[in-house]
Amino acid sequence: MQIFVAKLSPKTTKEELNELFAQFGEVSSCKVIKDHETGLSKCYGFIEMPNDNEAYKAIVETDETVFMGSELQVKKSRPQSPANTKPKPVRKHYVPRKAETSPSNTDFFAHEA
Repeated sequence: MQIFVAKLSPKTTKEELNELFAQFGEVSSCKVIKDHETGLSKCYGFIEMPNDNEAYKAIVETDETVFMGSELQVKKSRPQSPANTKPKPVRKHYVPRKAETSPSNTDFFAHEA
């Protein structure tokens, strides 16, 4: 089961997070999510535990507990569905429009004179 952990301390490492959850059973993977540009923690992460019973116990025991000075929010991770994803912004290039010369525009100006 994949577990989502929010409100991590910015200083929490994946090793420290792994150690916290390993108290409840086997941890098959652990990630602290970092900003690609700055390398700083985004203060959330994911834990993967193969045994669902151990994972549920870990969720119950760690949710709303203080870890490294921060009160954690821990819950079962929901798979990201298309409804939950934000579309990537489309970069549009500015292309100047040509002046419109429709017959109605030219007729209008021709009659003013």
